[in-house]
Amino acid sequence: MKLDTDFVRSQFPAFDVPSLQGQAFFENAGGSYTCAPVIDRLTRFYTERKVQPYAPYPASQLGGAEMDEARARMAAILGVETDELSFGPSTTQNTYVLAQAFAEMMQPGEAIVVTNQDHEANSGPWRRLSARGIEIREWQLNPETGHLDPEDLEDLLDDTVRLVCFPHCSNVVGEINPVTEITALAHAAGAFTCVDGVSYAPHGFPDVGALGPDIYLFSAYKTYGPHQGLMVIRRTLGDLLPNQAHHFNGDALYKRFTPAGPDHAQIAACVGMADYVDTLHAHHFATDANPKERGRAVHDLMRSHEEVLLTPLLDAVKARNSVRLIGPKEASGRAPTVALALTRPGEAVAEALAAHGVMAGGGDFYAGRALDAMGVDSELGVLRLSFTHYTTSGEVDQLLNALDAVL
Repeated sequence: MKLDTDFVRSQFPAFDVPSLQGQAFFENAGGSYTCAPVIDRLTRFYTERKVQPYAPYPASQLGGAEMDEARARMAAILGVETDELSFGPSTTQNTYVLAQAFAEMMQPGEAIVVTNQDHEANSGPWRRLSARGIEIREWQLNPETGHLDPEDLEDLLDDTVRLVCFPHCSNVVGEINPVTEITALAHAAGAFTCVDGVSYAPHGFPDVGALGPDIYLFSAYKTYGPHQGLMVIRRTLGDLLPNQAHHFNGDALYKRFTPAGPDHAQIAACVGMADYVDTLHAHHFATDANPKERGRAVHDLMRSHEEVLLTPLLDAVKARNSVRLIGPKEASGRAPTVALALTRPGEAVAEALAAHGVMAGGGDFYAGRALDAMGVDSELGVLRLSFTHYTTSGEVDQLLNALDAVL
């Protein structure tokens, strides 16, 4: 089955905006375009239901029902129970709250494993706990390839480790880490796992239940939705961690780790992400399936399309002597997030690409630890070229021609 990119792009209003015509978007790792179902639901909520939810009058009941629908439908796609999914203001904030919960549960001398491949959001909050006497152990990437070797993790695990934090894939390395294998190693040592899925989920919602981690986090504004952080906490761990919300919300798993008042409209708008998955499935497949199966089928469609487009980009950049490709050189096993270390600042190259109608980014992308470990000059940073399933082969050609002109 081949992804129908014309149909896909018809679901995104951005592609009809006159000022964006001819502009090839290659900074999707910083945030994706928003699909029409999300925009429609957000507009309807602000127009018709922007009242306190769960009250006995119709507008309030409709608003509350739509928020509940978002949790139920997205949890089903992710393969977890409805109350194991929480919404918060951002993944960074969700991780910070989780770190406070672990700090209350853990004792001085116990340990947390973090990586230097991570975005700072899934590293910094845990590292701060060293001030409370918690030992922080760093699982280090290979400085040449950026790879995280599970064998190196085994050397860090013992009966004092309570949590292993790692990315599903890094936002600069791009390699997809074996979540199930890593989780199995951690569980065998008696530790939980926290997976940062921010850089993976835009390329297809994962079956978190099948992957097996205890915590999985990602950001809706990178999965075609509003600016919300989605957080799966499996029940065994969620019931064990101390409540971080109001005391009267302590019995509700999906409220225990979101102390701030949720953004009602944006939670309701997240239903649009499930609508989008269903729309793609209905367009491409003759038979219906349950939500998890629909999510998996759409995930596979997206990943197959992205791998086809990623191959010529990787081939082009790895052939240049003046360019260092960060991460794997083959499309299989990596996300279409391509960081390039150059002899001039990544931001300057991104600016030059803009003159050719290519939208890209430069800098360290909050992954300074990873780039430092790989010997990338912090003054230069990297040029990052990232796309997702709505990208076309024509846009990749436009990018390659622009790179020829600029590099």
